[in-house]
Amino acid sequence: MSQKVAVLGTGKIGEALLSGMIRGGWTPADLLVTARRPERAEELRARHGVTPVTNTEAAKNADTLILTVKPQDMGTLLDELAPHVPADRLVISGAAGIPTSFFEERLAPGTPVVRVMTNTPALVDEAMSVISAGTHASAGHLAHAEEIFGAVGKTLRVPESQQDACTALSGSGPAYFFYLVEAMTDAGILLGLPRDKAHELIVQSAIGAAVMLRDSGEPPVKLRENVTSPAGTTINAIRELENHGVRAALIAALEAARDRSRELASGNN
Repeated sequence: MSQKVAVLGTGKIGEALLSGMIRGGWTPADLLVTARRPERAEELRARHGVTPVTNTEAAKNADTLILTVKPQDMGTLLDELAPHVPADRLVISGAAGIPTSFFEERLAPGTPVVRVMTNTPALVDEAMSVISAGTHASAGHLAHAEEIFGAVGKTLRVPESQQDACTALSGSGPAYFFYLVEAMTDAGILLGLPRDKAHELIVQSAIGAAVMLRDSGEPPVKLRENVTSPAGTTINAIRELENHGVRAALIAALEAARDRSRELASGNN
């Protein structure tokens, strides 16, 4: 972990990654950060002991560059970095929808690029990070990306052709669960519960259900059937969900997210 790693455009996810890396054994002195606002950079220095630098300094001095700016800002950042990034630098992109070819075309020939789609549970070390290799990235480069992102959760390697689907499922996934909890909380209030009690009931139920899904080895349909007794309360609720097309709506929603990821890849912002 003596290599220098630079996080460029360090927002919430970038900071979560830095914090996780430090807990995982990286030395703060080996972690470089860039931020659009100088006061943000100084805040990161004070909080984590990392070194604020310019984008150009990061390109020249870091062994690994992690680019976490918004997709629409990535082209401008690459224009700035390209003259200063040697072909042996590992470049990791955390931008939704942008293929590795976008980077390879703008950087020195042979530059290894790894594409990573993580999600906001990185803030609590429960991220799901999906990792794909570009044309010039080796198994060693993928392992290094896994080491970095493994500091804030789980990692999964997939072919880059599956990245848009993974963005729809896990990249955007936490928002779907928050949306569901929001709706269930409103339902609890309608049923006569105070908001705080409805929230507590639903959140703990969600945590328990997630742990069962993770640890039981049972498929979700089996776990659902275990709760669903004949002519009981649960089956009546499930019938209403099916009557209102919730399953079909979820499928359509994820397809829409996948399609938007593809639009971002094509430059349609």
